[in-house]
Amino acid sequence: MKSRPLRYLFATPLLLAVPASSAPSSAAPTQVWIDVATHHMAGMPDMGALGGLAKMIGGGAAGQLQWPDTRYPTGNGRFLDVALHNRLDPGKPAEQQVPAGLGLGAALPLLPPPTRPQVPDERGPGQDMGRPRDGEMRMLFYWGCGNEVRPGQPREFVVRVKDGKVDVSGDPQQGRYAPDRNIDPDPSYALWPNTQARKRAPANASLVGTHRITGAGVPDSLQFELTRSADFMPAIALSSSGTPATGLDLRWQPVDNAQAYFLHAVGNRGSDMVMWSSAEVPDAGQGVMQYLTGATIDRWIREKVLLPPSTTACVIPGGIFQDAGMLSMMAYGPETNIVYPPRPADPKQPWNPEWDVRVRTKSTTSALLGMDLSGAMPEDDEGSRADRGQKPERARRRNC
Repeated sequence: MKSRPLRYLFATPLLLAVPASSAPSSAAPTQVWIDVATHHMAGMPDMGALGGLAKMIGGGAAGQLQWPDTRYPTGNGRFLDVALHNRLDPGKPAEQQVPAGLGLGAALPLLPPPTRPQVPDERGPGQDMGRPRDGEMRMLFYWGCGNEVRPGQPREFVVRVKDGKVDVSGDPQQGRYAPDRNIDPDPSYALWPNTQARKRAPANASLVGTHRITGAGVPDSLQFELTRSADFMPAIALSSSGTPATGLDLRWQPVDNAQAYFLHAVGNRGSDMVMWSSAEVPDAGQGVMQYLTGATIDRWIREKVLLPPSTTACVIPGGIFQDAGMLSMMAYGPETNIVYPPRPADPKQPWNPEWDVRVRTKSTTSALLGMDLSGAMPEDDEGSRADRGQKPERARRRNC
């Protein structure tokens, strides 16, 4: 008897920010990481209980902002995470003065994260999680946009358990993963949002303008200017027609500042778990849906892992999914890096940077497979540059 598939859940100068493909290797004593995300759950005002569950799994409280909200779509809207690490005086509160257009007041308080108490392991010596149950799980992997399933698909990966022994066969589809460039803060950092400041950014929030960070040991020169390429991206306006049985025709409006797109779906077909991606090549799993550098985006577009920014449609072939499933989509935005003082043109000149700033951007959307998205377009985005009659900005990227 087959087991059910695994469950899924889903001097103080102003420096103009120049989008770049990788962070400057400055080894500055003061570093600032700013992650920017627009999340949208198609057809749903918010993730509700599911979002609350995701928060509690991560150690947060349901319905409250908690760093890092940009990494995990747990609601609709514009999300911002800030992390400051100042080796000159680590773990001290600071303040980030922000443009009025952000709609969160004159400044954001940056506070060290609370120390998490260690939970003792209640299992006794020699105890483990128990012997796995006998059964079988089969995973089916599909990829590519189009009306028909491609030859050679699906690839299968089967896990069988009998009498406590695990046997695997087939292609496990290791998946592609970008290098881990996320911040794992400890009490030496200062963060926003935090226990004292959890207010959400409004629907028309904008980061464009002057930012200044002050605090104990923070260099007086830590002031920088963010441009449109480092701003919140518009929500993805995704629509669909068809059914999982006949094929799902997915379409979206071009997203301002998008550098590439990627879609991923997971669901069931009977007792089998099924995964599909929009890549033209296999081994492109959910690990692709991370903040990426411009160099990685360019390479994966060439390798046909990501859809180029000119793409506005993709069809999931019919018959891949049968039961309920979840579709996720990501629009990759530019990455901006600022360092002060800038690296001298002459490599022989000494360089002692005081600080650097990294800003990453993305926009995501999720929807239930087969849901009618005809009326599930994002609400009017007052902050959308397209709505203000401004032309989309294509950020420059440099390969590293």
